[in-house]
Amino acid sequence: MKLINRTHTCGELTAKNEGEMVKLCGWINSHRDLGSLVFFDLRDRWGITQVTLDENDGEVFEKAKSLRNWDVVSVDGIVQKRPENMVNKGMTTGEIEVKATDVKLLNKTEALPINIDENAKVSEELRLKYRYLDLRRYPLQNKLILRHKVALAVRNYLNEKGFVEVETPMLTKSTPEGARDYVVPSRIHTGKFYALPQSPQLFKQLLMISGFDRYFQIVKCFRDEDLRADRQPEFTQIDMEMSFVEEEDVFSVVEGMMKEICKVAGFEIETPFKRMTYKEAMEKYGSDKPDIRFGMELNEISDIVCGAGFKVFDSVKENNGVIKAILVKGGAEYSRKNIKDFEDIAKSYGAKGLAWFKWTNEGFNSPILKFIGEERAEKLFEKLNGEKGDIVFIVADTFETACTSLGALRVKIAKERNLIPENTLSFVWITYFPMFEWDEEEKRYVAMHHPFTSPKREHLDLLDKDPSKVMARAYDLALNGFEIGGGSIRTHNMEIQKKVFKAIGLSDKEAEEKFGFFLQALKLGAPPHGGIAFGLDRIVMILANGESIRDVIAFPKTTSATCLMTESPSSIDKRQLEELKIKITEEKE
Repeated sequence: MKLINRTHTCGELTAKNEGEMVKLCGWINSHRDLGSLVFFDLRDRWGITQVTLDENDGEVFEKAKSLRNWDVVSVDGIVQKRPENMVNKGMTTGEIEVKATDVKLLNKTEALPINIDENAKVSEELRLKYRYLDLRRYPLQNKLILRHKVALAVRNYLNEKGFVEVETPMLTKSTPEGARDYVVPSRIHTGKFYALPQSPQLFKQLLMISGFDRYFQIVKCFRDEDLRADRQPEFTQIDMEMSFVEEEDVFSVVEGMMKEICKVAGFEIETPFKRMTYKEAMEKYGSDKPDIRFGMELNEISDIVCGAGFKVFDSVKENNGVIKAILVKGGAEYSRKNIKDFEDIAKSYGAKGLAWFKWTNEGFNSPILKFIGEERAEKLFEKLNGEKGDIVFIVADTFETACTSLGALRVKIAKERNLIPENTLSFVWITYFPMFEWDEEEKRYVAMHHPFTSPKREHLDLLDKDPSKVMARAYDLALNGFEIGGGSIRTHNMEIQKKVFKAIGLSDKEAEEKFGFFLQALKLGAPPHGGIAFGLDRIVMILANGESIRDVIAFPKTTSATCLMTESPSSIDKRQLEELKIKITEEKE
């Protein structure tokens, strides 16, 4: 790399450079004054180089003695080999040091408000407040560099596949179907608002109508929703759309892209990816984003435990519920407290309780053994391939509650027992989703993905008759228990689109007010098309083995959607409010 103010970075000099005159710039990572000798490590994004001076260096030596950690300096000097006993084989620059001939202080640094040594334990609150300092840590820098490489791999791959990157608007129309919009008041149009896009969904479909055929964008999106470790109010999508495609075309393009993405992170993956239907994923793993790196699958056991006279199980079965179980190898060692903790997890997902059976040296043990009996307990362990020393956990409830609660418990136990292999990537396509789900709060059907997803061709007649039975041409891609992308073949027929709007409770008038421009476009030569969008932050988090997407975002928000560094969101000037014709009202207690 050719540089103007320096000859090399701090991470590239080796024994091959011995005898060269060099100029380096960076921060002092550590400073050691031994009286007649001064050593300091000079650091930049590329690495660390040791700089040395002694008392014979006169004025330069005195300047070096006055330096402190994190001062910004430039160093002129000669590359020399380190003494044999001082070689650091763990560093690229570990064989050499720079004997300084000149040191210039470029900027004096005050005492840092946080400790940014690589292994320092600092609260996340302080790290986010001084994020620009926290970002000096190499682990964080490496994650952001990986993010850059992933984005570059995406652009290169999609460009080779004939995709065109097109930017879509950041200020658009509010269409609150799903998460809440972030709204932006218009000063010019009093009382009217823009919305920041939750996704470029409609615009990318309009680009297909425009004839672009293959579009992509690495784009910021915004959702005003409750946050968690793998969510942020603003996030980045890899957004894609293609004309004249079926599901298999989308899968093929995506799997090739994922190969390239994983390659830059040091993973070689195999394609095609495993596939399973939404129903199969829920039945086996209790999740529509299953982690398939380990077993412990859910099993339906009503054929064994029902009919014994235990009313809890029998009544669930009579009311069309399910009775699901998982077997934990070696789990008979769990104490009553452990089991109570697991029950609390199941209850947090809506389960009414958690039943269990242990097989110990003394035989079968369970609070409900007297109802189920030894014979049925034996059949239960036989069905689940259990043996002495194992435990079975059971949830009896509606299909969704039994599956999701037991699925969450499955993952919790697997993490605690180290059952999940490290450095493994397991992709799985989830297909054949329901088109709609019932929203109990709003007392209407809502789109499980979004209302622009195409119904299965054979289910078009059910849109008017029974929306609950309509299946969608939707697909998600899951990786290691995270949903990393979701997409579908879209509705390109205006009449079908209007039927979908009607199924989710939108009147013709409401549909026209919210989506009139799009319905008009569908009448003007919309080709069959489909696409998908991926969470770039989430993908990089998984590849970097991070615990939160905050690890791979330069300046993230907290879980309460605030920026501790800039102290936003914040109040705005009264004059600005007056210009926008906005009045702030105090909440009533």
